[in-house]
This record gives sequence, C-alpha cells and structure tokens, in this order.
Amino acid sequence: MASDRKVDIQSHRLSDDEYQQNFSDVKPALTAYQAHIESNRCLYCEDAPCISACPTRINIPSFIQKIADNNTTGAAKTILEANILGGSCARVCPTEILCEGVCVRNKEPEYAPIKIGRLQRYALDNFNPDVHPFQRLPSSGKKVAIVGAGPAGMACAHHLARQGHSVVMFDKKPKAGGLNEYGIAHYKMQDDFAQKELEFILELGGIELKPDVALGQSLHLDTLRQEYDAVFLALGLNKCKKLGLEQEVQHGLENSLEYITDIRQAQDLAHIPVGNKVVVIGAGNTAVDIACQTKRLGAGQVTLVYRRGVANMSATDKELEFARQNDVAIITWARPVALVTNKKHQLTAIQFERTQLDDAGQLRSTQEHFELAADSVFKAIGQEFDSQCFSGSEAPDFSNNRIKVDTDYKTSLSNVWAGGDCIHHDGEDLTVQSVEHGKQAANSIHHYLEQ
Repeated sequence: MASDRKVDIQSHRLSDDEYQQNFSDVKPALTAYQAHIESNRCLYCEDAPCISACPTRINIPSFIQKIADNNTTGAAKTILEANILGGSCARVCPTEILCEGVCVRNKEPEYAPIKIGRLQRYALDNFNPDVHPFQRLPSSGKKVAIVGAGPAGMACAHHLARQGHSVVMFDKKPKAGGLNEYGIAHYKMQDDFAQKELEFILELGGIELKPDVALGQSLHLDTLRQEYDAVFLALGLNKCKKLGLEQEVQHGLENSLEYITDIRQAQDLAHIPVGNKVVVIGAGNTAVDIACQTKRLGAGQVTLVYRRGVANMSATDKELEFARQNDVAIITWARPVALVTNKKHQLTAIQFERTQLDDAGQLRSTQEHFELAADSVFKAIGQEFDSQCFSGSEAPDFSNNRIKVDTDYKTSLSNVWAGGDCIHHDGEDLTVQSVEHGKQAANSIHHYLEQ
C-alpha cells in the first residue's frame, strides 16, 4: 500500500547568517599565542611515538620545537619535506587515532595530547616564503603520466618533478584535488584550500595538468604506457556500493559523495535542497559527514542507521561525538530492507529489519521490523574500484577488487605503478595514507627511470 505522506525537500531552510555559522571552520587555526603555549607543552620525545603513528613520518617533535622557537618557516619546511599536502592533512587527518592518539601527554594526570594537527596547520598557514622551498633538478628527459590528481597523484607528481622528470597529470574532473576538492565536509576545509595547495605544488614546475580526461574514455592505459616512460595510477574509488534492495534506483535514494560534492562546489549553500527527514545508511566518516551537513543545511531530523554495533563502526569516536553534538540520531543493529513510496512514486520512508549476532558471530535477521519516515536516504556504505577504466587496454592484476601492487607500489604491468585508495593495502583509506603511497611510488619510479 502506497504511503500518503508528502515529500518535504526544500532549499533556503535557513537564514544567511545560519548558513554562515553552520558551515564556518569547525577547527579554526590557532593564534600565535595559542601556538606558543601549545608547542611548549611538547616533551620533544627522543623516540617519539607520534612520528611512527604518522603514515608520512613527519618529524613532529622537530617542527613543534621550531614553532616554540618562533621559527615557523623552519617548521613548515620540516612538514612539507615529509608531506607536501601537510596543510590539507592538518585539516582532515583523524589525528585522534594517529599522532595525537599515541602522544605521551594522553597519560595521567593530563589526558590531553598535544594539538599536533592544529600546530601543523598553524605552521603551514603562516608559511609565506619569498621563493619556492623546493627546486627541480636538471631535466632527466623522462616523461611520467599520472592518472588521478588527488592526494596520491599530487604527491607523486611533486616528488618526480623535484627529480627533474616531466610529469603530466590527468584527471576526469574539471578541477584537480580529488577528495580534498570534492569529498571533504565543507566546514573541514574552506577558502578554496585544495586549489591553493595544488597551485603551490604546480609552482615547482615540470608538472602539466590536464583536467576533464577520463581513463577508459578519451584516455587509454595502453597508449599511456607507449607514450610515457612510466605511468602512476591514482584512480581512487569511484563506484558507490549498492544496498542490495529491489528499488536500488529511486529518486530520493542518493549517493553521499555526490551530495557532498554539490555542497562543496555550491556558490550559495541556500540553493542546496535538503529533506526535512533524512536517513543515512553507513558507519564511516563519510556517513557522519553527510549526516552532519544535512542537519546543518536545515534538515529537521537526521538519523544514521548501521547494521552492526557502535564498536564496529569505522567512524572514529570523535566523529561520532561530533554527530551527536549535531543532533544526529544513531540507530545500530538494523539494516534496510525496502523503500516506501507514495502514489507519485516519491520516496517517503525506509523500512529496516533488526539484526543480531548468532553464536558463530554471524549477522542474522531477527524478523523484527520498523520504519523511518524519510524525504531523502543517503547511501554511505563505501566505494569500490571500477575496473571499466581499463576497457580496451591490458589491465593490471587485482586483489580484493583493487589494483594489486608490490611493496614498491609496482603493478603487474612492466612500467605501471599505483597508489591511493585504488590499491589493495593494509592501512586505512586516508588522505595522509594516499600521500605516502604517492611519495613511495615516486621513489620507486625514479629508481626505475635511472636504470
């Protein structure tokens, strides 16, 4: 039986001041005084656990000590030498489970780690060198193609260009930056920072950017392998996983990353339509991002639903607390089973089934159902790699539906490397992890080109 409920999706739900307040920087930069006080709390550990916890191995005690010594330029250079995207990582890294999570200041009596991420941002936001801090070596005469201008691609391009190689970076989007440009919550990265960071990298020279070029369409891997000395694939994950429902295609059932992109690229947030009742399916940081952003756009009720318990959610405790602070309701142990529509075939609700673990630890249904009214339902259950990009070309080997690489980020193809979210690896799919992949792959490509 069709629902009689009317759909309530509107733009302009809030005043201009409310949009401004709701999407202002949630973690603003420290002042000079705050940075001075915070940097002097660091114990400058000799065998610092924070360095090991950072995927890019930034010498954290060193850059913090330079801030304490009023040497902000030196601090910025220390960060950038290890992580050329240190500015964006300072804004989006889950520092609570990386560097700050292992800080010795977490122990009693303080239980308050050094604010490493915010100090990193302070150093880089106040870095205004007269000349670019990196210089290129003389031209090697070698050409490298990089497909994907996100964090892994940009990091790889920067390191190869420093070695004197000529780099052409292709991207299917009109702007480079990958998730930093299109997939980060608006209040986490502002002021067009992703493009500023890209411009800083391009100022080095030796890197040509070609946007609006998609692999498998106007660009083919076989051709790149013939025309360039080496190829680096930083393709990301661009195919949204399915919920497994009969009505997988239904207006009102949305892809979270596409909506986040709309928010990030909007000239005026008031023009973004949002439902009054929103349901988010997922358990990661993207699920939290979409839940909090719809709430801040004026949604009256936002509910995040996950099929397992809180302990199994991939979102960090800090992100979940942020969701609660934004009045996002969280329901666990439930999975979607059907969408409900009205006589106009508009989505009006979603039905769930309660779940539980059996004695073998497997997720089972309980036959207990409930329904949530919804004007919009967002899928935030993860992305997967779309191998269609290799159509018409020899494809590299795969592992767990991602590109298989060795310890040097080399694929099964003779002159092709890969890194970032598109590869199978043991770590988390984080921006900082992608930067490290790009850096390490660049080192391997450089050694290959020198032979």
